[in-house]
Amino acid sequence: MVARVTTVAFQGIEAVPVDVQVQITAGNPVFALVGLPDKTVGESRERIRAALFASGLALPQRRITVNLAPADLPKEGSHYDLPIALAILAAIGAIPGDQLADHVALGELGLDGTIAPVAGVLPAAIGASALGKGLICPAESGSEAAWASPDLAIVAGRSLTQLANHFKGTQVVARPTPKVREAASDLPDLADVKGQETAKRALEVAAAGGHNLLMVGPPGSGKSMLASRLPSILPPLEPRELLEVSMIASIAGQLADGRLTDRRPFRSPHHSASMAALVGGGLKARPGEVSLAHNGVLFLDELPEFHPQVLDSLRQPLETGEVVIARANHRVSYPARIQLVAAMNPCRCGHAGEPGHTCRRGARCAEDYQARLSGPLIDRIDLRVEVAAVSAADLILPAPREGSREVAARVARARAIQTARFRALGLDRILTNADMPAALVEEVAAPDAGGRKLLSDAADSLRLSARAYHRVLKVARTLADLDEAPRVGRLHLAEALSHRRAGEQLAGAA
Repeated sequence: MVARVTTVAFQGIEAVPVDVQVQITAGNPVFALVGLPDKTVGESRERIRAALFASGLALPQRRITVNLAPADLPKEGSHYDLPIALAILAAIGAIPGDQLADHVALGELGLDGTIAPVAGVLPAAIGASALGKGLICPAESGSEAAWASPDLAIVAGRSLTQLANHFKGTQVVARPTPKVREAASDLPDLADVKGQETAKRALEVAAAGGHNLLMVGPPGSGKSMLASRLPSILPPLEPRELLEVSMIASIAGQLADGRLTDRRPFRSPHHSASMAALVGGGLKARPGEVSLAHNGVLFLDELPEFHPQVLDSLRQPLETGEVVIARANHRVSYPARIQLVAAMNPCRCGHAGEPGHTCRRGARCAEDYQARLSGPLIDRIDLRVEVAAVSAADLILPAPREGSREVAARVARARAIQTARFRALGLDRILTNADMPAALVEEVAAPDAGGRKLLSDAADSLRLSARAYHRVLKVARTLADLDEAPRVGRLHLAEALSHRRAGEQLAGAA
């Protein structure tokens, strides 16, 4: 007789069903585990043996064969402990095997029989719901699983003994409830920023349309300060976005206590980050910073200090909204639709172009520093703004009358206009102008006669690529949405082109 329990293997954020098969036969006492297990899965033999002993049970002195099917799919992670242990319990008659057939199980076992939380419970719960099964998971991950579906049957146990008693009917494990992480009430506010009106305007436009933004200025001019205030003006996550973001965080093991939040991710990796850390990879092809920032902001401070190859690895995700990690035996993809915000100094010393400053290296200081950024990467940045040094006179001025609350209200109105527009076109998955398909740009962002003339002249003088041409139109459409204007006008295009012109020197250096 073969006892079966269903579990999952993770390919990106997709949960692939895995059939755990246990057969106990006569022969020498052997615990054989087959089906392409990695070292972590192979070590589950000792954890299961100790957990069963701590629960008052013991492995039979017979040959135990565990097969993880399909056999050609690599199995990684400690979440296979619980399904294997449950299948063994069913094989020896300690729990009814027919009840396990209606559930997907995952969890890590401790030597004392307790069940430890594991990564990926939310995608596993969604996969179980798609299969029409319930879920068996650690108690600490139960609230995370409860978000998958209100109709999903969830058994969240704290120990192997508790689960055995539940399925034998001597103890009932209550269904967990979803938990919400309270939104931070102390987000940095734009009212703290004195001066920098041009940069604050660019920040508002970037938030309204989901556009990529580059800020260039000397040290201490407030670039990082401005970027840290972007989350305070961004709208909350839509339900579909919230689910995608939470699934990635679950796979990465970053859902604290199983609590979800509608706050958009804001990731700020250090400039020493490797390519695997930024775009994902490593031994188990885990999501990188660009995927953890999905539907949110990826902030890269000191942009030229990142390794050039690491920066160029962002070119594909910025264009497609997806990261593909290819390995010899498998291929994994993670969503990575991000808003890139970057900050940099104009040169190595940081003061190029400032009045009265003369660099000892001359023009080469700025040229060599900016040449670390490739032209194709700069071409994917919609807004480029020069952030001048703040003078003492600016700091003496009173605090601005307008803060994040007022700006966030305008951003929310502009986004509502965009969402309604794309839904009317049957594009429910498109929420911002930055994500607009190129085929729709000419229709949605068609300028008036004065705007067409200005755009035609600017395309020649600025040598706009096809991508840059479309991105200018997208920014102009966002500016029109902020003004609640039905059509893109000459003024909107002029402002969009001014932000493009600000990066012309960078593109030339690259």
